[in-house]
Amino acid sequence: MDLRKVKKLIELLEESGIAEIEIKEGEESVRITRMVPAGSVPQSPQVSAPVAMAQPIPLPPKPEGHVITSPMVGTFYGSPAPDVAPFVKVGQVVKVGEPLCIIEAMKIMNPIEADRAGTVVSIMAENGQPVEFEQPLFIIS
Repeated sequence: MDLRKVKKLIELLEESGIAEIEIKEGEESVRITRMVPAGSVPQSPQVSAPVAMAQPIPLPPKPEGHVITSPMVGTFYGSPAPDVAPFVKVGQVVKVGEPLCIIEAMKIMNPIEADRAGTVVSIMAENGQPVEFEQPLFIIS
């Protein structure tokens, strides 16, 4: 890394009041830490007044019914093709083994099937959106 860039980073660190910064460029990285006198707290330029304590956010009620979660990270598709009707809709009765959606992971289309018979109460993912491992996808009652 260029020494001029490091000097400029040090100047920015001193001007901003930030105590530490780390920059990575490809394989190279530099971490600059400013020593703060004991008992003092570095001031951030964005914070000019004390921050009020946040009130706890109430958790949403646990959904009633059986939750089907994503078995993998990928992209959620509610239908087999963009111009085709979705596999299921809210209010539809499904049987065990019936396809509910597709999760695309690493260019592989993975069908997700109902592991319980019942009525689809909620579809909790949006078509074409990424989903995480164990993210709720459907609620079946």
